Amino acid sequence: MPKDNNRNLILAMALSILVIIGWNYFFGAPQYQKEHSAQVAQQQGQPVEQAPGSIGAQPPRSPNAPPQGGPASETPQAILTRDAAIAATPRVTLDSHALFGSINLTGARIDDVSLKAYRETTDPKSPNIVLLSPSTAPTPYYAEFGYIGADPALALPNATTQWKSDGGKLTSQTPITLTDDTGHGLIFHRRIAIDDHYMFTITDTIENKSGAPVTLYPYALVSRHGKPKTSGYSVLHEGMVGVVGDSGVQEPTYDSILKETNATKSLSGTGGWLGFTDKYWGTVVIPDQRSDVDAAFRAWDDNGHKDYQADYRAAKVTIAPGASTDVTSRVFAGAKETRTLDAYQKDLGIERFELMIDWGWFYFITKPMFWLLDAIYKVVGNFGVAILIVTVLIKAAFLPLANRSYLSMAKMKAVQPQMTAIRERYADDKIKQQQELMDLYKREKINPVSGCLPMVIQIPVFFSLYKVLFITIEMRQAPFFGWIKDLSQPDPTNIFTLFGLLHYDPTVIPLIGHFLNIGIWPLIMGVSMFVQMKMNPEPTDPVQKQMFAWMPVIFTFMLGSFPSGLVIYWTWNNTLSALQQSLIMARAGVKIELWGNLANMFRKKAPT
Repeated sequence: MPKDNNRNLILAMALSILVIIGWNYFFGAPQYQKEHSAQVAQQQGQPVEQAPGSIGAQPPRSPNAPPQGGPASETPQAILTRDAAIAATPRVTLDSHALFGSINLTGARIDDVSLKAYRETTDPKSPNIVLLSPSTAPTPYYAEFGYIGADPALALPNATTQWKSDGGKLTSQTPITLTDDTGHGLIFHRRIAIDDHYMFTITDTIENKSGAPVTLYPYALVSRHGKPKTSGYSVLHEGMVGVVGDSGVQEPTYDSILKETNATKSLSGTGGWLGFTDKYWGTVVIPDQRSDVDAAFRAWDDNGHKDYQADYRAAKVTIAPGASTDVTSRVFAGAKETRTLDAYQKDLGIERFELMIDWGWFYFITKPMFWLLDAIYKVVGNFGVAILIVTVLIKAAFLPLANRSYLSMAKMKAVQPQMTAIRERYADDKIKQQQELMDLYKREKINPVSGCLPMVIQIPVFFSLYKVLFITIEMRQAPFFGWIKDLSQPDPTNIFTLFGLLHYDPTVIPLIGHFLNIGIWPLIMGVSMFVQMKMNPEPTDPVQKQMFAWMPVIFTFMLGSFPSGLVIYWTWNNTLSALQQSLIMARAGVKIELWGNLANMFRKKAPT
């Protein structure tokens, strides 16, 4: 049993503080502006932790690989602007429903991809998101497909091969076919198709016109040169990702892969997928789901900067003289839209493809939360309104439990004078004081601990909603009303700049700057929290009383840099809780002194 009637409130507030402080410390909520700046810099083609010099193609180094006559490393080349790098090689135009860019005929690489539906900012005139770039651009990031020969002397297409196109443009309705004749009896016909979303399908038809059988090992890779900027949040995985066979999802970070033996993490199994994931975008290669593969995540030092690669080598293919065979593989390059990934997982049989999105350990809570929000959004057309409705549904689901909790708190508030009298009567006898308080609780059927239950109930919801707001692209740039143009970002207004009248950035102030990012919604949240706390039994201890008095102010500053959608949820939840609690207190015959206290406070301050 607690030492006094305020312990339940202390426990509830302690849980809240742990949630908020923990989030700020571990998940880096104050870094939103840094994250946005880094994303903009990267998408504009600015170098990211990369030294000038050569970035050559790296052949896949799969475990137990046969003798390699595979892809040759490129000749060192100078770093160009992205546009110059694209213009430097012959290309086929890419113009699908969701993507635009080009396919590089040198090496048949997919290395120029931008997203039609997504832009860098909420401004409709801002640049489109750029995903993939050529090897000589400032931030190389591309996918490559090829073959390793069992005979090292066998001439095969590589990163420098000049493929011939059948002409035309790659669209969602019209695939293209590339051809390479090695001159040694092998002819490769590569058909590249793109669907209405982000999935490329690569089908190679290999003709063997030589007089001997040929054994090849198909490979595919995604290569990323230079360590990309990441948002730096522990709640979100950015880096390498993949599922191979029964391995479960693998998520090496850019730093952790360097700690592996030889900076390589090897996997093997049947089917799967692997590549790179950013917060909202991803690029992964996908073998035939029936094929056994040896796969790996790798990193290496290239002239002072780090390069990263995810690759697989599929089971061998033997082509008899005069015969031909087909090899099919895929690459996903685009936005991590939940429904799109789920559809690929179901329709193409790609195991656990949905895990490209980092749903986290609490997947069983987080994804249902998203589906509920998304279903309501499709009806109301606004994710902010969907958050409000979900909050009401959650409150309704836990109404019986919350009612018992608030009824117990109402009873405790009603017996506050008796509790104060017991403390005063037995001020020097703590044991007797506790016995009398326990007898009072039993007599009035009060459970002091029950007051913290509403807070405990909110924590899983808080976690799941935060995760959904933070990781799902559907929430990216989703507006609410008024000045809230992006629910996944903090409230853009700021009282410390007089809402834009003062032209300075308070967030640059060391240590405390990010706490000065206080907008209108965090202020409203603080008021709602103040109102709700005033309806609870007031602590008799002066120290506790001061602590609870400052709690709304502390929370206002802490939540200021959180996603505005989460602040709106917290505000609305506080408001509903206060209404629910006031109704229960009225039914229990407990006088609500909040408004009277506020009136008295202002009267005391008024001049006589």
